Amino acid sequence: MDIVADVPAELINQRIGRLQAVMQAEGLDAFLLTQNVDLYYFCGSMQNGYLFVPSTGNATFYVRRSVQRAKLETAVQVTELGAFRRFGETLARDYAYLFGKRSGLRMAADLDVLPAQLYLKLSELFGSSARCEIVDGSTHIRKMRMIKSPWEVSRIEAAAEVVAEALSSALNVLREGISELEWMARVEYELRIRGHIGVMRLRGYNQEITTGMVISGAAAAVPSYFDGPAGGLGLGAASPTSVSRSVIKRNEPILIDIGCCVDGYVIDQTRTAVIGTLPAVLQHAYGVSESLMVMAEKLLVPGTPCSKLYEAALEGCAAANLSDHFMGFGADQAKFLGHGIGLEIDEWPVLAKGFQMPLEPGMVLAVEPKFTFPGQGVVGIENSYLITEQGPRALTRSKAELIVLP
Repeated sequence: MDIVADVPAELINQRIGRLQAVMQAEGLDAFLLTQNVDLYYFCGSMQNGYLFVPSTGNATFYVRRSVQRAKLETAVQVTELGAFRRFGETLARDYAYLFGKRSGLRMAADLDVLPAQLYLKLSELFGSSARCEIVDGSTHIRKMRMIKSPWEVSRIEAAAEVVAEALSSALNVLREGISELEWMARVEYELRIRGHIGVMRLRGYNQEITTGMVISGAAAAVPSYFDGPAGGLGLGAASPTSVSRSVIKRNEPILIDIGCCVDGYVIDQTRTAVIGTLPAVLQHAYGVSESLMVMAEKLLVPGTPCSKLYEAALEGCAAANLSDHFMGFGADQAKFLGHGIGLEIDEWPVLAKGFQMPLEPGMVLAVEPKFTFPGQGVVGIENSYLITEQGPRALTRSKAELIVLP
């Protein structure tokens, strides 16, 4: 079967060129990419290996397995890694013009995701054979990936279409008495047959996420380690988040926080449903979440500091007497309003206090004002937007309104 590269070669070349420009500005001689998502971003392949990008010259993807497949997936030069213990010597040979510097070599790497054991081994290999200093380059990677190309936006839009179609179909079987787990399985089925790859990637250490969360009533408000406004009861201590075996009941909120991944790129959206009617306090909170989203849309313009959206949301919650329930409850409140999305669900920027970075065209953000009520449930909404010179463009496709089922 023929294998067709997902990422256009021209886009890969542009990304490597941008990374080299950053290296030259920061006084870095090279960059070593090790994590699957970073490999895919910069070379279009997730085969097992290391991408070495010099500050000048051509990059090389050193692959352990599968060399054959890597050559089919990327236009970047591919070379068999060989013995890992000789990796430092291999690089010193292939890039003699860098490793021969008398002053030694400054090489950046994605240290925010690189396992400590591997870092120590690489330091040993490069230090002994090439007098190489390894420094953290993760900030440069995350800043680069904040700005999406039109091709990346098209992949996120494709994922949004899948979510909209899958949710619409799955709602036909949402009924009183069905368990969260059973209905989530139907949602996942509808997503998968439309092209969802089945995973939603996170960069944060020890943070995991399935396709999403379908959590209802009191089970939705159970706190979790997950760094978000809602955790869910989950299926036990080994999976303490998302769906449980709780049965969906009438007149209680059903939080449908689901995503989809197409060609590696994710969409993130949340809708709230109810079979019957919401209790008055939850209906009020849902209305406030809608007003906060309208407020956010007015601020999602180039130049707005990310922190300003979070601060404005806090002011809106205080005015509605809902501060204690915003983005969680008590000590488990999440301290943000939204986050970047792309190849990972927790990309930069973050709409949070202290994140002063101004919004720029090309950023894609998920905005998710939600309210948690222990013993009752969680309500809210989440939309994903592309920042443009003309203002925000919604990428999510599902109708942004409370879903009321008979």
